[in-house]
Formats: sequence, structure tokens, C-alpha cells
Amino acid sequence: MKSLNSFYHLTLEDRHIILAGITNSSTKTAIAKTIGKNKSTVCKEIKLHRKLTHRCSMPLECNNYKKCPFGRKCITECILYSPFYCKRRDRSPGACNGCSNRRHCRFDKYDYSPQDAWLDYRYTLVDSRQGVNLTAKQAKDLANTIAPLLKQGLSPYQILASHPELGISEKTLYNYIEGEVFHEIAGITVLDLRRQVSRKPSKKKSKKFKKRADNKHLIGRTYNDYKIYIDDNPNALITQMDTVYNYETTGPFIQTFKFIPSGILFALYQTEKTSSAMKDGVNTLETILGKDVFRKYVNVLLTDRGSEFYAAKDMETDMDGSTRTRVFYCDPMQSGQKGSLENNHIQLRYILPKQTDLRSIGLTDQHSLNLVISHINSAPVEKFGGKSPLEVASFMYHDLYEKLMIFGIREIEKDRIILKPYLLKNR
Repeated sequence: MKSLNSFYHLTLEDRHIILAGITNSSTKTAIAKTIGKNKSTVCKEIKLHRKLTHRCSMPLECNNYKKCPFGRKCITECILYSPFYCKRRDRSPGACNGCSNRRHCRFDKYDYSPQDAWLDYRYTLVDSRQGVNLTAKQAKDLANTIAPLLKQGLSPYQILASHPELGISEKTLYNYIEGEVFHEIAGITVLDLRRQVSRKPSKKKSKKFKKRADNKHLIGRTYNDYKIYIDDNPNALITQMDTVYNYETTGPFIQTFKFIPSGILFALYQTEKTSSAMKDGVNTLETILGKDVFRKYVNVLLTDRGSEFYAAKDMETDMDGSTRTRVFYCDPMQSGQKGSLENNHIQLRYILPKQTDLRSIGLTDQHSLNLVISHINSAPVEKFGGKSPLEVASFMYHDLYEKLMIFGIREIEKDRIILKPYLLKNR
């Protein structure tokens, strides 16, 4: 039976105990038992809050750097390249605090700080929920509408009655004005109100403009809804969708699709990771496949809850307004619910490794991405009896196969398949 403590959030004291466990090289299981939490809680805590405190000076972390005959240039196609792996850092306890080899280690170092972790937690719990539920642009647009009308003597109720497109309540508008949200933007204060309301003003809150998360897109689209839909539609063909990238701000971003059960991995090259770009990616996929083939193989789109996939309704709806697919979302932190696609991402990372500038190794456009996808889809798969996904698609899903061939995907001879980063440099 779980202790009552296991249902509470981690305290600062718990985090100091976690640090002590890391320093003493304790396992995550032992740390979790000490603080009365589940092992997964400790795993997530360390992984989420550990910080990179030292970066390896070599281009790549290589096990053979001490005996390198090439001047430690460290390129992935080097015949002696062997990715460095540290059990202590990469597995358990998951950070470098207290490592006896720390002074001599030349590789990336990650440290866990209880105080920093606590401050991050408090920000997520409290600070990120404070502020005004508007972006700066929305606040400015709202102020531009209401300012002249207040000067004309209209009350907030009369303004909102004439402008329902503003989408806020009378009480919210009063709160914004009393909280001086529009004071710096348009000079609006409580003195501009025709009659100040006779109630005690609420405590001033942060004027930080932060649009709060809107989860309306999840209604009817959760993983439980997905399971119910599949039970009711057992013949529905599923496509899993995700994004792969190395750098959040610069990209490039790869929008991936896994056609189930054909086993085909498809991907689109994107220059930004936004809901608009991902929606356009679904539109592009429909254009590539054509309406009939798209609706045949993409009955369901299963994806994660990343903000880039929030435009569920737009992805579900065709350009003419008709419904073309159904979008569902995995549970939070449950990537295994679309595990088939995640397994393909492992293959993708053989060619496009993490912590690497993807453009520098040759991923510069859709043409180069097609080459990567062609090699992955040409590799034999055990569950297909040694056949590749493209061979299976050619035989069983020929209409899908033909569309992909027209777009630029190619079957690669078995002995010419390359699942290494130098694939793109030698093209």
C-alpha cells in the first residue's frame, strides 16, 4: 500500500535528499524508497531539472578520443567513432554530482541542484499561472477599441454589448481596467469609468501578458476517446504523427507520419514548429496522396500534446470544409502510446543524431529528407519476415506506394542501405 506521502508534491527537503542520493551514487529506486515516492517520480525530477554545467570541447563525445589518430576532429563517419556512454550520467542516478571521475572527465556534465529545481517547480506551480490572460498584441487591440468609447462616456457593459467580438465579460473588463492593464498602452485608468463600482478592488496581480493554455482541443480527443473510437471502428487505419528536431529555435523541424499497419515512415521538412506549420503539413500530405488515398489510410491521426498540434479542428477538416480524418492525443508523458512511430525515430536518429546541427550534415530540404526516409523504409523489418516497409506497401498497399514513389521516395538495394550520418554528405 502506498504511503500518504507518495501522493504529495516533492518538497525542498525531498529534493535535498535526492541530491544526497545522487552524490552517493544511489540508485533511483533507493532514492525513491527513502523519500516515499515512486521511482518514476524521481526519474522525471532528475531528468527535468538537471542542468548542463560543462560542455564537451570536442565536436562529438567519442569513447576513443584518447587514441585518436586523426587529431580528435570527431566526425560521425570516422571509422573509430564510438558514441560515449556514461552509466552514471545517462542511466542511474542520472547526474554528475559527486562523480569520482569528474576532474578528469572531458564529456558533457549534468548537475542537479535542489534549489534550482525548487524554483523551477514554484514557477510552474504559481508564477506561470499569474498575470493577464492576454498576449501583448491582444491587450493593445482591446485597448484601441475601448479607449475612445470610454472617453465618449460609455460604460463597460455598453461597450461589450456593441462589440461582442471582444470575447470577454463585463467583470473581466472591469478587472482589467482596475488592474491598470491598459494604463501604459492607452492611458486607461479607473477615472475613465463613468461610475466606479462600489466594491473592494481585488489585489493587484502581475501585468505580465501570458496567454493561458486552452485545452478545448482535447475535448473528445483524449486517448480514452481514441480507444472508444477504435473499438467502434475496428477497421479504421491509423497514422501516428510527431515532430523531430534538435534545436527549438532554429530547426529544421521534421514532421513525421507512420502509416499503420503498412509500416511506412513518411516525413515533411518544416522551417518552424507551429500549429500553422503542422496543419499545413497535414494539408501537404493530403495533396501528395490525393483525397481518396489520404482518406483511405489516414482515418485517424494519433499524436502527442505538443503545442504545435493544437489545431485539431483544422487538421481534421478538408479545405472544402468536409471532415477528412479524426485527431486524437496521447496522454501526457506517454510516448509509448504511439510507440510504433517512436521506434522509427530511433532509426531516424541513426542518420540524424541528437545534439547535431542537422543542416551541417546535409539535411537542408525535402529532397535530402526523402533520401533519409527512403533508406529507412528500405531496411528489412523482422515482423515483416525480413521484408522492408516499401516492399510490403508495394504488395499490399500499392496505391499508397505509388503516391510515395511519385513524391520522391525510392527503394534502396539492401546492400546499399546507409543508416549513418554520412549518408547525406555522400549524396
